Amino acid sequence: MLVLERIVSVIGPVFLIIAIGYGYGRRNQPDLRSFNHVSLHVLGPLLVFTSLAGEDFQLEGNVAVILASGMIAWPIALLARVSPRTFVPPMMFNNCGNMGLPLAVLAFGRPGLAAMVLLLVASTLLQFTLGSRIVSRHAEWKALATSPMIVASVLGLVFSVFAWKVPAALMTGLKMLGDATLPMMLFALGVRLTDLSKRGWQVGVLGAVVCPVAGMVGAVLAQLLLRLPPEQFAQLMLFASLPPAALNYLLAERYQQEPERVASLVLIGNAFAIVFVPLGLTLGLYPI
Repeated sequence: MLVLERIVSVIGPVFLIIAIGYGYGRRNQPDLRSFNHVSLHVLGPLLVFTSLAGEDFQLEGNVAVILASGMIAWPIALLARVSPRTFVPPMMFNNCGNMGLPLAVLAFGRPGLAAMVLLLVASTLLQFTLGSRIVSRHAEWKALATSPMIVASVLGLVFSVFAWKVPAALMTGLKMLGDATLPMMLFALGVRLTDLSKRGWQVGVLGAVVCPVAGMVGAVLAQLLLRLPPEQFAQLMLFASLPPAALNYLLAERYQQEPERVASLVLIGNAFAIVFVPLGLTLGLYPI
């Protein structure tokens, strides 16, 4: 009973906010472009910067999950007669931003947030390099270096390495802005789920299962190799169980790699998260 209570206390607030966003989106159909721009260029970078200082996490596990997911998804795509350039990137790069960060805070506190931010940074770097090349042979990723998220990540790591301190009054204001990102990202995800349609549901359901299952297999393999401490393994399992990230759709649209199918993978995958996130969290916190 205590196990169930802890899991519900972690995922309950997350899916409640998503449900409120979904209900609001169905009724009002808001345009979230302005919010998405502010999140990407201001709030998100502040959250990354204020979360990185002084934390330690083995990123090898994160890389192992991403690469293992890709290797598992590639032959599945061929068997399902879906282009690997369409199917594989969403299986590799998951929603560790607007779903993973709030879940990490609720499950592991501020240290868990910092660890998930590091996983987000590593995942974003791989997505804009390896991932973009999988989507298109002609992908350009040089603009990544000037992305606000990456700049904030570098600054946060520099402050951490040199033990530099931001004045307390200034840091409090930055944290307030950055922390506002978490519930708003979940709300925006709920609004986005209103775009679900029956078109392409078969590949969407396939991806909704393959993404977290392949990720959790990768996490277990990483644990066998790295012998992570229990809390880091639990954080890695949470990361591994997350659904595809919305950024996969943006890249598919940019390079015209079947964006409608990728949208189905992302939206249906996030809907199925209500099943696989509790499973991943349970297996991470209470391994068999």
